[in-house]
Amino acid sequence: MKRRYLLLLPCVTVVAACKVTKTYQPPATDTVAQYRGQSLSDTMNIARLPWRSYFQDEDLQALIAEGLGKNLQLKAAITRIEAANVAYQQSKAAFLPQAGFNAGYKQSRLAYPQGFGFVTTTPQYDMSLSASWEADIWGRLRSAKKAAYISLLSGEAARDVILTRLIADIAGHYYTLLVLDHQLTILEKAADIRSADVEAMTELQRSNVVNGAAVVQSQANEYAARVAIPVLKKQIRQTENALSILLGKPAGDIKRGRLEDQLMPVMINSGVPAQLLANRPDVRQAELAFRGAFESTNIARTAFYPSLTLTAAGGFSSFSFGDWLTKNTGLFGNVAAGVFQPIYNRGQNKSRLKVAKAEQQTAFYNFQQSLLTAGQEVSDALFTYSSVEERKAFRSKQIEALEKSVDFTQTLLKYSSNTNYIDVLTSEQSLLSAQLEQANDQLEQWMAVISLYHALGGGWQ
Repeated sequence: MKRRYLLLLPCVTVVAACKVTKTYQPPATDTVAQYRGQSLSDTMNIARLPWRSYFQDEDLQALIAEGLGKNLQLKAAITRIEAANVAYQQSKAAFLPQAGFNAGYKQSRLAYPQGFGFVTTTPQYDMSLSASWEADIWGRLRSAKKAAYISLLSGEAARDVILTRLIADIAGHYYTLLVLDHQLTILEKAADIRSADVEAMTELQRSNVVNGAAVVQSQANEYAARVAIPVLKKQIRQTENALSILLGKPAGDIKRGRLEDQLMPVMINSGVPAQLLANRPDVRQAELAFRGAFESTNIARTAFYPSLTLTAAGGFSSFSFGDWLTKNTGLFGNVAAGVFQPIYNRGQNKSRLKVAKAEQQTAFYNFQQSLLTAGQEVSDALFTYSSVEERKAFRSKQIEALEKSVDFTQTLLKYSSNTNYIDVLTSEQSLLSAQLEQANDQLEQWMAVISLYHALGGGWQ
């Protein structure tokens, strides 16, 4: 009969726990409404592309691989995962009984007859094993185990957040360097052209075609181009240094290609599948935080109910060390069960439950915010890309027209009195600005490509 009751104990435990703790249900989300004006039917999934397929520049691939192996923040995240895994393994061990070994010696002195007479000394040697086990009747240990596992998953998601951000940052700095290099080439070429203009203006002054003011203006025009070169070189150096930090190494030169050789990813025009939000590690991390808060609320609920602890102990006792394991050795043992029911603890259990519920609601709001942010980032990246794509053709036509304008005004300056150097200066400055802006357009479009890949959670798989 007793054995039957013992077999029924696990069943009773599970049923009782179900009444106290609740089963987690993922929060409902409306992914269809997350993206503004984007198709959700396309099965092409940009985020599923490995970063080596998305970014095909070999120099960039080498930098990303180096960053993934050396970045210090990523290493710290991996270390935190290892710590979370240890905590999870420890939470699983909470279901097992605790056991301990004890060995002791004590000496008693007793006067006989009591109060006077001779004093007798009695030694005693004890050796025992003890064990205790807490029955998880209300699901507290099970919820704690789930919370530890969720913490482990959250650590992995945090690592993936750093990983995707790292890939995007390395790519962003790389293409910034390419654009800065290209702009530096434009400025150096413009400075050389303007230096030639100074010589041409000097010759025209000797021929009385222009006056001294035109010569001085041409010199100022050259200096304006040359003074911008050190500023651009400073930006290049700072970008190289920042990229080196991402790679986990001291500041130094960065091996890189040319902007003219870069090709946009072929899948940039793909629609956005509705399930992509689940691919973002920060959204996954926010959902895990909500789930962890849910299990913490379960743990807080179990504090209102009694706990059952079973203990057992047994061992040997002898009055002489030489009598161990002989017929003079005494045996002892005991088995006990204890129930503790909290009655009054200054409202601590109620306070813990209220705090846990508030933290759970906060985590839910944070999860919803992460969804909104994800939708915004995807929408912004796609629209930015298409916006730059629209103005690329107009920018090319603008530069083509300005190049003709520079040629025309320079020709008119040499052979006609209907123009002056101010017209040439205006045309050259407008052309230089348009060329630099064209490079900025390319950078903006590449940043949109990178942001889209990051916004869709690409790179961590």
